[in-house]
Parts: sequence; structure tokens; C-alpha cells
Amino acid sequence: MGASQSKSSETDEHVFANETPISLSPNIVNQLSDRLESSETSSERQSSLDAHIRSRIQSEIEILKQAEDRIRQEIELTLEKENLDREKGASQDGSGGTGRILSSVELRGDLEEIRSKVDRYQSRKNLSEFPEVKSTAEAVVLCYRTHPSTPLDCWNEVAQFKNSVARVEQVATHTLELVSF
Repeated sequence: MGASQSKSSETDEHVFANETPISLSPNIVNQLSDRLESSETSSERQSSLDAHIRSRIQSEIEILKQAEDRIRQEIELTLEKENLDREKGASQDGSGGTGRILSSVELRGDLEEIRSKVDRYQSRKNLSEFPEVKSTAEAVVLCYRTHPSTPLDCWNEVAQFKNSVARVEQVATHTLELVSF
């Protein structure tokens, strides 16, 4: 039924016969035939096309950047709202099984406190306050330099250095335990 309509025996080509002769100058015919033979575009046309393509790409990039920024802001706002809701819900429940839930401000305060402890620890780490460690380290280096082919002969200096470091570590951990409580 419908199959005969979709298969046409006629071709879609129509040929029209020109009744009046058309004559073109040889210059035009040569120019048109040169353009057909040559697949290259002129440099002016190519630069125009390139500039147009670049401008379209830049406009698309700007649109995508704006969309990305908008989506990022929406996500940040949504996450912030969820965190605030979670903090409010946890503070209203008061029965947090994992202990207390801290707000952002409390967490920042705790971070600052930890940073100050680390800074104090770093300032104590200076070897000028521990001359025993500095002198035993220098003794180890001197021994290694005097015995380059037999470094195992420096075992006594290395043992003294390890003992001095262990004493300093005990003092440092003891002071950290006092600071943290």
C-alpha cells in the first residue's frame, strides 16, 4: 500500500534546456575554473573565517564561564545552608552520640589554638637551646669525615647522639603534654 509511494521510479533530477545561449567572457570562465580546481581559500577569506570562528569560540567560552560561576555559587550557597541547618539541628538535639558538634567559629578557634601550639613547638625545636645535641651531631659528622672508608667506627658517637636526641624528645613531649592539658 504505502510501499509504492516511498519507492518512486522517477528520479529527482530535472534537466532544463536553455533556449537562449549564454556567453561568458573567457576571463570569467578561467577565474571560475581556477576556483573550482583550487580547494584553497584566499588568505583574506581564511583570516576572516578564522577571526569569526575565534570570536564565536570566545563568546561560547564566556557563556560557559558565566554558567560555571553561577552554578558554583548556587552549590556553595546550598552547601552553606545545609551546614547551617545541620549545625542548628545538632545543637537543638543536644544528644550527639559522637560528642559535641562544633560550629564554624568554634572550629576556627580550635585551629588557631593548634597553630599556636605548633608554633611554640617549632620555636622550641631550635638546636641552640640544646647544646648537647648540637655537639654530639658535630662529633658524628667529624667522625664520618675522618673515617670515610670505615663509617662503622663511629658507632660510639652515633650512640651518644641518639641518647642526647632521646633526652630532648622526652623533654619536648613532657612540655607538650603539660600545654595540651
